[in-house]
Amino acid sequence: HKYEGVRFEKGNCGVSIMRSGEAMEQGLRDCCRSIRIGKILIQSDEETQRAKVYYAKFPPDIYRRKVLLMYPILSTGNTVIEAVKVLVEHGVQPSVIILLSLFSTPHG
Repeated sequence: HKYEGVRFEKGNCGVSIMRSGEAMEQGLRDCCRSIRIGKILIQSDEETQRAKVYYAKFPPDIYRRKVLLMYPILSTGNTVIEAVKVLVEHGVQPSVIILLSLFSTPHG
C-alpha cells in the first residue's frame, strides 16, 4: 500500500505552561508519540499582576527544536509573553515558537 499525506517532522518539542497547559499534553502525545515535553510554571504576583517564573525544565537541546507552547486559555497574554522570554533565554528563536491555545479573551 502506498501512503500519501503528511509525516511528523522530527525536531519538535512541546512545552506546557503549568498547570493548565498540562491538560494538552496527552493530546499532543496521541498524535506525536515520541515528542519531548518541557514544563514551565509561571504565576502572577497578586499585587503587581506581573508574571513570575517559578520553574522551568526543558529538553537540553531545545534551542535546536520547534517549540509547541501549550496554554489553553489566553487572557492578558502576560504569562505567554514571559514563557516566550524564557524560551528565548534558552536559545530558542521566536520564529520557531508556535502557541497552541483553545480560548482567548479580547485582551489576549
